[in-house]
Amino acid sequence: MAHIIGPFLLLCVILFTGFEVKALPYDYSAISECLQQPQKPQYNGGLITNPELNNGLEGWTAFGNAKIEQRESLGNKYVVAYNRTQPSDSVSQKINVQKGLHYTLSGWIQVTGSNILVKATLKTNIGYTLAGTTYAESNCWSMFKGGFTADTSGPAELYFESNDTSVEIWIDSVSLQPFTEQEWNSHQVESIEKARKRNVLLKVAYKQGSPVGNGAISIKQKRSGFPFGSAINRNILNNTAYQNWFSSRFTVTTFENEMKWYSNEVVQGQENYADADSMLQFAKQHNISVRGHCVFWDDPKFHPSWVSSLSPDQLKSAVQKRIVSVVERYKGQVIQWDIVNENLHFSFFESKLGQDFSAWVFSEVHKIDPNITLVLNEFNTIEEPADSSANVAKHIRKIREIQSYPGSNEIKIGVGLESHFSHTPNLPYIRASIDLLASTGSSIWITEVDVADQPKQVEYFEQVLREAHSHPKVQGIVMWTTWSPNGQCYRMCLVDHNFKNLPGGDVVDKLLGEWGSKPVSGITNQNGTYELNLFHGDYEVTITDPANKDHQFTQQVQVLPADQPEETTTQVIEISI
Repeated sequence: MAHIIGPFLLLCVILFTGFEVKALPYDYSAISECLQQPQKPQYNGGLITNPELNNGLEGWTAFGNAKIEQRESLGNKYVVAYNRTQPSDSVSQKINVQKGLHYTLSGWIQVTGSNILVKATLKTNIGYTLAGTTYAESNCWSMFKGGFTADTSGPAELYFESNDTSVEIWIDSVSLQPFTEQEWNSHQVESIEKARKRNVLLKVAYKQGSPVGNGAISIKQKRSGFPFGSAINRNILNNTAYQNWFSSRFTVTTFENEMKWYSNEVVQGQENYADADSMLQFAKQHNISVRGHCVFWDDPKFHPSWVSSLSPDQLKSAVQKRIVSVVERYKGQVIQWDIVNENLHFSFFESKLGQDFSAWVFSEVHKIDPNITLVLNEFNTIEEPADSSANVAKHIRKIREIQSYPGSNEIKIGVGLESHFSHTPNLPYIRASIDLLASTGSSIWITEVDVADQPKQVEYFEQVLREAHSHPKVQGIVMWTTWSPNGQCYRMCLVDHNFKNLPGGDVVDKLLGEWGSKPVSGITNQNGTYELNLFHGDYEVTITDPANKDHQFTQQVQVLPADQPEETTTQVIEISI
């Protein structure tokens, strides 16, 4: 790997060093590459004592049977854990945590020898919590990010572990910063104001150029600019109530099964896209975008039944035929493709056709449709920190693997976070994970969000949706809440059989109300201008001519995000009546 800081990373480094305590905890400067020197600690270290090791080993202790010492290289001081015999033998800090507070964790790590997975773990009086993971390398520093919500109050110990006991673990610039629930929620609101809305200046003039002063103006949002929706299945095709309920709310969808290989080619050589074609037509009629799901699924349980008996050569031929068939058919009609679904957890195709199978499929699909975003879609990346199969570090490695495949440097790679939650959402870990994934330059989507049945199902569902929508790097949300006439939704239903809202549906409608602009009325000033703050999206603006009350003019306008997320420029929209 080339350890060079490009312009984007230079900007990231500058931003990273500028944080103040209690700053907005969306880390736009998260760095997925490793660097020659670690950066300054976020929040000046927060609860961590002596985070930059300027005072020797003050605050730092050995964990387990490791030995620790301070070292210095190129003017940088850091702490090293060595003589390790157990995975948990490392370096630690003793802290106190308070139940219910959200803690964000970040820092820099390096190891001797091979590239290995290192975990940051919190030990409390009731157990252990995984707070973050990264692949650490030798000869350069890797950023780790994570966090947790404390489930107990009292003394705790933060330490680092690796299964490879032969390596030394080097640590520097660690930060652990607490936030109250109120602070966390206020950060979400502030982020939405910056990331999802924009100041707009309407300039109204007559056709000859003079301003329309004192003109009555009304603005009504027609469509949200943030893609939000749910999966659907073929049940929607002949159900008008389902169609009306869905199309009145959502702007994006994913087909539950109808674009999957096992639905399109039940019998080898006999393709059937009838349901997918009809569902796509429904989506087009209602201006609903469609995510392509999926070209392949790496889980061997979800292939056409005939695939498992194929020889490697026969499988390769069938795979090539499938790629051309489905991608050519829907080229220009879907906004992205899940390429090899869940290929961090599973490896059926890799075991048959080689470890570069996923990268090869990305490359082949890109050749057919070079303008579309190609997505790594996985579960448990943000849901289950303890699932090492699909953590953020594994995602970053897979992204680099795809990018390094010959001819693949131009592929638009996206990350699909399925978000099937079974337990209490770890909001700091979710936020930190998205920070790091976004720093790869990949687009981030929440693709299949739901919550397992439990007493706080709806509360957790709302928490996840709010956290995802408020993160400035999340570009869309799709819920995995497909309606079924028998009430057997995958894990949660939004409506009953009469399309009356269930509690989950009430949450969705409440959030849709919050995430859209209410109708606005006002009067232009003497210069013919009217300024306001609006969510991104499509609007209908109606002007009443003050000189002729019977003359009304209506224009469709778009409120767009700024070219750069950090920009606060006002969008000027000119209207001529």
